Amino acid sequence: MMIKEYTVSEYHGYERIDFPFAGHNAVVIFPKEAREDKPWVWRAEFLGAFDSVDVEMLRRGWYLVYYSVSDMFGSPASVALMKGFYDFVVPAFGLNQKCDIFGFSRGGLYSFNFTCAHPDCVSVLYLDAPVLDMRDWPCDVRYEGGFDYLECPKQYGMTRDAFIAARNLQPVDRIYELMDTKVPVVLVAGDSDRVVEFRRNGRRLCDALYSAGYDYMEIVKPGCDHHPHSVDDPTPVADFIASHR
Repeated sequence: MMIKEYTVSEYHGYERIDFPFAGHNAVVIFPKEAREDKPWVWRAEFLGAFDSVDVEMLRRGWYLVYYSVSDMFGSPASVALMKGFYDFVVPAFGLNQKCDIFGFSRGGLYSFNFTCAHPDCVSVLYLDAPVLDMRDWPCDVRYEGGFDYLECPKQYGMTRDAFIAARNLQPVDRIYELMDTKVPVVLVAGDSDRVVEFRRNGRRLCDALYSAGYDYMEIVKPGCDHHPHSVDDPTPVADFIASHR
């Protein structure tokens, strides 16, 4: 292992190590019995939150990896940091060249943008109540004055007005880029999400994928708000991910 400084703990009974990388915290969690091809889940944000699928993949022999680039909203700078980490962690731990990247809520921005930028690094893209239109959250007037409302456009080097007016910046405006990657997609969301409105985010993605005959699976939870994320039974999502290995 190419790491000199790290701490060891447990995550649901699995060995976990934390270590610094390029000024950000990194985490690798080890399955009890790794598959020979060493597949891995990359949780883009909110490690440990609503993690039924994460734990199921660990049980099936996947590694679970996290790299904290919080509050960067999937900006080009954050994607560059992620690629630098990817280039380190794959050889350092002998991981598969392709990860299954999980984007929960704002983590959807990181996961979507990384997949479009580096499709050869991704096996499956799993989005859960994802932010795909930052004009809805956090830049909608509902959130005026909040940290996210102010910080998000700044991460893209723009004022809020310029950010909202920009074309081909939001993931929902770049679905064609995702479809060009041919990376299979899982989307889980509540149809009554009041924070990240489903009709403005996940629904637009699913409708486009369906119309194109794309390889994807959607699970829409009736009456569900932004929380809780994920699914009580992780089997369908885990089976979809495993079937694309």
